[in-house]
This record gives sequence, structure tokens and C-alpha cells, in this order.
Amino acid sequence: MTETIERQGAGPLLREWRRRRHLSQMDLALEAGVSTRHLSFVETGRSRPSAEMVVTLAEELEVPLRDRNQLLLAAGHAPLYGQRDLDAPEMGPVREAIDMVLAGHEPYPAVVVDHHWGMVAANSAVGILTEGVAPHLLEPPVNVLRASLHPEGCAPRIVNLAEWRAHLLDRVGRAAVATGDPALAALHEEVAAYPGGDGNTAHDLAAGEIAVPLRIRYRGTELAFISTMTLFGTAVDVTLSELAIESFFPADDATGRFLRDTAA
Repeated sequence: MTETIERQGAGPLLREWRRRRHLSQMDLALEAGVSTRHLSFVETGRSRPSAEMVVTLAEELEVPLRDRNQLLLAAGHAPLYGQRDLDAPEMGPVREAIDMVLAGHEPYPAVVVDHHWGMVAANSAVGILTEGVAPHLLEPPVNVLRASLHPEGCAPRIVNLAEWRAHLLDRVGRAAVATGDPALAALHEEVAAYPGGDGNTAHDLAAGEIAVPLRIRYRGTELAFISTMTLFGTAVDVTLSELAIESFFPADDATGRFLRDTAA
């Protein structure tokens, strides 16, 4: 893998990222504070960029840390960003922060996912969303997107399935385009093939709604949620940079009362 990256060189990779961000060479050169001529030489392989130059360009292009390491390798430099397992001793503060967020969000569901929608952790209230999901979809490693939209997953209980499905497919599709990650593209293709409505269906929001809601049946009651995504904004570790906490909040008073009463 490393040899393949080094043979390809940093230039073509940087050019690919620049085009993915719809920037001209002049645009990127101005943002990065380099000359257009030098950037052109870097992209064509006539000039080898320093590690500092690679990092500067990668920051302007919003390249994920994992791919920044690949750019550095391709330019003949050592990777800059470490990648630790979440259970490593150095990640103790991260685990504590995640546990605090998950526990503090109860009695509402919250889940931690990686960049491929793999479930890393969840609070006890996530059972509201996973009740009735086929066991094979909950065997580790659990993929949240599959568990949500698979016909044997949450899908049969989602009242606004076409709308929620379109929302999720849009999210994963945008991420696949932004990162160029073939695994995300394959996941999008797989999930888009599940039944449950047209993935391009426009959101048909009722008057007064402020976000695309998740409406799901739970033990005879229809619950409504809106969600937020929390990221570690100062991450310089690959694993940490790819984690996100999705927290579900009641979208109406009835849902909030039901969940609080159930927890009590």
C-alpha cells in the first residue's frame, strides 16, 4: 500500500483533492499563500513538496487526517497523525468524554459512530431504536446505516421511512463524494438498493417543522426525534477525528414526556 502511494506521488493526489473541492489552482494557491506556478509544479511532479507544504495544502482542502498521512507518504515524508485504538491508555480522556455525553443524554438515545457508520458505543436508551432489529444486524461490528434502513432493521417501524431514508442517503452520499472513500460509496450503493421509497424523494416537511424528524413506532406509541452530530473539533489522531456522536432529542412534548415517564 505504501509503495503504491509513493509511486503515485503527492501531485496527482493533491490535484484530485483540489478538483473534488471544485477549486482552481489559483484559488488554492491564494488560500494557501503559495504561487500558482509552484502549485502547478507540485501537481505535475516537477517539484517535491515539503511536509509543511503538504499539511498546508491539506488543511486548505479539508483533507481528512487519514488521507493527509497518505499525502505525506506519497511525498516521501513520514505520516504525521497517529492512529490509536479507542481502548489505548492515551485515549482514556476520550472514553471518559464519550461516556459522559452518552450517560448525560439519557433517557434519550445517543450513539457513537466511526467514518463508515460503524457503531462504536451507545447509551442504554438506544434500545428504543434497535428494538425488533434482526439479530444478524446487531452482531458486531454493527453498521448503524444498515440497522436503520434494512427491511429487517428499524425500517418497518419508521413512520416517515421515505423521508428519513432520503435524509440518510443524502448524508452518506455527500460524505462519499467529499472524501472519495470507496467504502462509503459502496455502502451508499448497498443501502440505496434497500426497499422503502425513492432515495431522491424531496423532504415533505409539515408546517412548523425545523428539521427532518425521525418518526418511529415504539411499543404502540409514535415517537419523534431530531438529531445532532458532535465531533471532536481539535482531533490530531485519526481514530478520534473519525468519531461522531449522534444524539436524538424529542421533537415534540409528547415524545419527551413518554421517554421521561418510561425511564422513571
